[in-house]
Amino acid sequence: MNNENKISWKLENSYLLLPDALYTRINPSKVDAPKLAMFNYVLADEIGLNFKNTTSAELAEIFSGNQLPEGAQPIALAYAGHQFGYFTVLGDGRAILLGEQITPSNNRYDIQLKGCGQTPYSRNGDGKATLSSMLREYLISEAIHHLGIPTSRSLAVVRSNEKIRREQFMESAILTRIAGSHLRIGTFEFVSRYHDKSTLKKLSDYAIQRHYPELLQTDNPPLALFKTVMHQQIALVVNWMRVGFIHGVMNTDNTSVSGETIDYGPCAFMNAYDPITVFSSIDHYGRYSFGNQPAIIQWNLSCLAGALIPIIHDDEKKAIELLNEILHDFPYLYKTAWLKMMCSKLGLFTSQNDDIVLVEDLLNWMKFNKADFTNTFLHLQSLPVPDEEIYQNDAYKTWLQRWQLRIASERQDAEMHKQLMSAHNPVYIPRNHMVETALKAASENDNYELFMRLVEVISKPYAYKAEYSAYQQPPDPEADLHYQTFCGT
Repeated sequence: MNNENKISWKLENSYLLLPDALYTRINPSKVDAPKLAMFNYVLADEIGLNFKNTTSAELAEIFSGNQLPEGAQPIALAYAGHQFGYFTVLGDGRAILLGEQITPSNNRYDIQLKGCGQTPYSRNGDGKATLSSMLREYLISEAIHHLGIPTSRSLAVVRSNEKIRREQFMESAILTRIAGSHLRIGTFEFVSRYHDKSTLKKLSDYAIQRHYPELLQTDNPPLALFKTVMHQQIALVVNWMRVGFIHGVMNTDNTSVSGETIDYGPCAFMNAYDPITVFSSIDHYGRYSFGNQPAIIQWNLSCLAGALIPIIHDDEKKAIELLNEILHDFPYLYKTAWLKMMCSKLGLFTSQNDDIVLVEDLLNWMKFNKADFTNTFLHLQSLPVPDEEIYQNDAYKTWLQRWQLRIASERQDAEMHKQLMSAHNPVYIPRNHMVETALKAASENDNYELFMRLVEVISKPYAYKAEYSAYQQPPDPEADLHYQTFCGT
């Protein structure tokens, strides 16, 4: 590598301060003839890495795991989780954490290679990932980031010439994921079930020190941690509901303590509004449907509460009482935050008791008429009423009059209402049909033009551009009826 490059790796690995039952030291598998598919230079710069004078071949060697950066101390993390409601021992079966990059502003981010080979936690898996699934994570995680929602991000995708078997033989790839941490509710479940109270306390202290150090000064830091994580997850899911995002696999091992969106497997964005919308090929009963996400995050939080019981109070009954007292507030806190968000989407600066009826009437109308979730709110921003037949019916016009009266009651300048709506309603989301077209061209035909164009569009999702008008168009309604997303494992 060119010695003049000032890459500025500043890696640590604070996970090694935890008991060794929580990880295994292991190096990534070597990759034959790696080739750089995508690299996020903007993100690299944000975390203090300068690769401007580094060749694509050199980047491919680093981010395939063939050449470990200075200071790397690779480990695979142990954890468990409730998958579709059933407890399972898991761990990083195809991911290896290189360490934590300390940025120029002294922030700490995990640098993880995903799809880099088998680990002791792989079970029967091959430890690899498909190029298509890693490009999907790159694209959707960047979309979520630019929508203003906390998320892990993608630094690089490196192709391998190895073919791996999924539904068919497919090209493999390694993704470099950047995250505030990879601590999950499932991490706490694993330690609480299989290790002692001392280890659980060390994990809790570590999570607090890393993400919420101010909680160390509270009377009961583990209890304060639980309350804080609940608030973080409420805010996160409310944001998903704001933009029509369906995570698709909300297992407890995919619920981060930091409040970031993590693990982009069978995720997708909803087009026509319907709360029962599911795209995941493995979610046969709609457990992780769009409308069920709030209930599932509450269920996941109850699993965290159960895991924390031993370190909340020496008296188990008292510990359960303290945790339940916090969890009991979830429905009210979520509903309040959700209503405030929906009112903002409607341009309302305040949320009143009657607004829930206004919001729910609109959503019911959208469901009945199969109205596009994203575009319906955009139409409200840019009155007059569009020519589309569903927006010309009497039910919509009656609702519109009620909304306009509610807007008028706030006595604000019309432009202020529009600005509020513009900040909460994206113009562009990664439409499913366009995502699939771009992924197919890139992964099957080595043509990244559509993929790069889509990355460009979703990088400024709130700014309308006439040349991007095609990206506002939803697919044919029938297309989504048969659309499926996959985990990639």
